[in-house]
Amino acid sequence: MTRLEVGPPHDHEVWIGRELAPPAPAGPVALLYDPEVEPLARRLADAVGPRLQLAVAGGEASKQLSVYERLLRALAGAALPRDAEVWAVGGGTVTDLAGFVAASYLRGVGWRAWPTTTLAVVDAAVGGKTGLNLPEGKNLVGAFHPPRGVYAELTALATLPRRVFREGLVEAFKHGLLTGDPVLLAPWDLEAERPGLEDYLARAVQVKIAVVERDFREGGERMKLNLGHTLAHALEAASGHALAHGYAVAWGLLFATLLGRELGGDDLSEPVEALLAWTEAPAPPAADWETLSGFLARDKKNRAAGLRWVVPYGLGDVRIEEVADGALKRAFEAWRGRAARYAG
Repeated sequence: MTRLEVGPPHDHEVWIGRELAPPAPAGPVALLYDPEVEPLARRLADAVGPRLQLAVAGGEASKQLSVYERLLRALAGAALPRDAEVWAVGGGTVTDLAGFVAASYLRGVGWRAWPTTTLAVVDAAVGGKTGLNLPEGKNLVGAFHPPRGVYAELTALATLPRRVFREGLVEAFKHGLLTGDPVLLAPWDLEAERPGLEDYLARAVQVKIAVVERDFREGGERMKLNLGHTLAHALEAASGHALAHGYAVAWGLLFATLLGRELGGDDLSEPVEALLAWTEAPAPPAADWETLSGFLARDKKNRAAGLRWVVPYGLGDVRIEEVADGALKRAFEAWRGRAARYAG
């Protein structure tokens, strides 16, 4: 079992292990869970006796206003008080949504995350970002609302299909590009039941914790965690969210490395292509640059001066900058050539 600490001003703990004991809640609990992980939800319910239990299907379709309203009204209908806690049990979409419900119900109640996918453990459940999607783009509505604790139950990861397990580790690989950590860049032998997974996940989570502690509200350095995400979110939207987030980020990382090469940096595309093969990534949607640009214009890293890109110039050398259209289009053409090869 591994215990990591998130420091001030949003102190809480991140636990990674098996058969984690639930903490004593501060008040009545609303348990929001993905039916796919009902055994874990049932174990937690037996331990804390929640006042309210609500099933929320995993997947991007749940991160919408109608589901958000349903959950808020359920909490209000149960007359949950200000000292209530929302417990989110599921993957990244469930933790994103439940965290935003907690952030906005009664102007903010506490919440705890029980991430049950590799993607949620490494990324979505850590860092206090919560939110949902609009038809116009991904994660355009939300709040920074850190949890009171994160409990990564590794027994849940053993139930994941292999492709889902590997897809979620794309975010950990991304942390390897950010830091140059060779361990994070080599997930090839990881499996849910093999030794080493807990240490690998903890190593990846610690990277995010360190960045979030320095820049909680994403005013500068934290934007580096969006490496690969600018194009990834556009690809997700262009596919109608049929392309899973981890795969979209993998394709986005390939574009980012080709952009870095275009701007004079090292060519880091080879390890990313190995990642695409290892995760068995499907081909991205066959959208042209003009189509994707409509989604890019609504990226949340936009400023009045224009869209800023997270560009890797080398392992551990990642910069945030505006990029000329010509360089973007040349990198995109190179990326599209690689993607066509994967599409067969």
